[in-house]
Amino acid sequence: MAAFQGKKLMGDPNDVVTEFIEGLVETYPGLLYLDGFPQVKVVLRADISHDKVAVISGGGSGHEPAHAGFVGEGMLAAAICGDVFTSPPVDSILAGIRAVTGPNGCLLIVKNYTGDRLNFGLAAEQAKSEGYKIEVAGAAAAAGLPLADVTAEAKIASETVGTMGIALSVCTLPGQISSDRLGPGKMELGLGIHGEPGAAVVDLLPVDTVVSHVLEQILSKETNYVPITRGNRVIVMINGLGATPIMELMIAAGKTVPKLQVEHGLAVDRVYTGSFMTSLDMAGFSISIMRADEAILQRLDAPTRAPYWPVSVEGDRPPTKLPVPIPISRSTKNDEVSIRPQELSEQGHILEVVIEAAASALINLKDSLNDWDGKVGDGDCGSTMFRGATAVLEDMRNYYPLNDAAETVNQIGTSIKRVMGGTSGIMYGADALEESIAAISKYGGARAGYRTLLDALIPASTVLQERLAAGDKPSAAFVLSSEAALSGAESTKNMHAQAGRSSYISPEILASVPDPGAMAVAAWYRAAALAVKEQYQT
Repeated sequence: MAAFQGKKLMGDPNDVVTEFIEGLVETYPGLLYLDGFPQVKVVLRADISHDKVAVISGGGSGHEPAHAGFVGEGMLAAAICGDVFTSPPVDSILAGIRAVTGPNGCLLIVKNYTGDRLNFGLAAEQAKSEGYKIEVAGAAAAAGLPLADVTAEAKIASETVGTMGIALSVCTLPGQISSDRLGPGKMELGLGIHGEPGAAVVDLLPVDTVVSHVLEQILSKETNYVPITRGNRVIVMINGLGATPIMELMIAAGKTVPKLQVEHGLAVDRVYTGSFMTSLDMAGFSISIMRADEAILQRLDAPTRAPYWPVSVEGDRPPTKLPVPIPISRSTKNDEVSIRPQELSEQGHILEVVIEAAASALINLKDSLNDWDGKVGDGDCGSTMFRGATAVLEDMRNYYPLNDAAETVNQIGTSIKRVMGGTSGIMYGADALEESIAAISKYGGARAGYRTLLDALIPASTVLQERLAAGDKPSAAFVLSSEAALSGAESTKNMHAQAGRSSYISPEILASVPDPGAMAVAAWYRAAALAVKEQYQT
């Protein structure tokens, strides 16, 4: 397996998303961004009005032109950009909601990725508490329909479309090593858009054969992925994954349409060919098929100024474009800057030691977490935890009110929400263990045994409650519950994933590594428990 440094046109790999946004708004007169770099990365319409339902989407970057390229009249009011292949933090999503949402409310279009569901879900709840009308589910909004009607149309559309992709190469993340794990003469079927392993690796096939296979999978009567049968009208999208020439995409389109007409008995009303949702520099394409009717076609044909649907670049570009200030929170609680006490109480000192131990455990586990996650996901679990842990340590040294334990926990949540996207960011920003479990179950759809971080948290919570009810000292109960967390995390090797990206990975690969998120939970929880035990023994 060959490995080499990827060739990229960039400076600092950590700045690729902000520099992309700067170039985007310089290119298109109708776009601006919020002044919150590097944590808040939000692209919004320059001509935003608040008299209609605002439609917002977003997610990890690396899929350009999605999502920022679809901001404009007739499509999105704003796009929330996370780091590459990482869900945007909650604070970024909230900033976007506040910037574009008026009295008619906002529709959040969220992809079926655990991190996006969790972070957008928490942002929606926070926005609702501030008085915004929020639904989680286009042209229907531009037509001036009420929020409930816009949401209903979006849900109907999502239920009538099926997609499958194929890859000729894997993608290379900025600043990381390229790896041709497919090898020469191989291709992958059913891959994920973050470079996750697909359903099968096969010998390179002619495009005609590939298209036939993909169409059969999407339209299979056995799986019934989409409610499309012979005689239906459909819309087709041939989507490049980043490094596929338009010539090859057009070849795929030319094979797809007649096969749908002749072999599947479908009437093709519209064909969209181009790069809409990419995976950095991955070579390959996906095919999406959607059932059509007059209402859907009317929405698709509605005018839009979103630059990558595509439309022409119109309007005069101002000589200078200033970023838009981040709106102030509607929260009734004043945002007061915390101050680290000059002298710590005994409890404050213990809390400092415990936080440092937990954060250091995650920092030291970075490479192992990335290695495990590289086998069952997109390889960034350790890096995500590292960002959160280092932010906590830095903020603790500067302003955590360590003598006030409750407020310190709130400040830890604030630190993590600011810098930590991905699936785990929402989890570590919760106020208490039970609330954490309830929140991640609600928005992530996970339960015990799903091979997620809940398989460490739930045993820990159960043992902690049992031991405290039995009269154990809190420090002793904490240590015993940490052992349960570690056992639960290690047991994920024997579980079949039912949530998150790991649910698409073969059981053989899953059996070789534990769930990275569960191991991260067990690591910081165990380190914190041992630190508490040591402090109370001295």
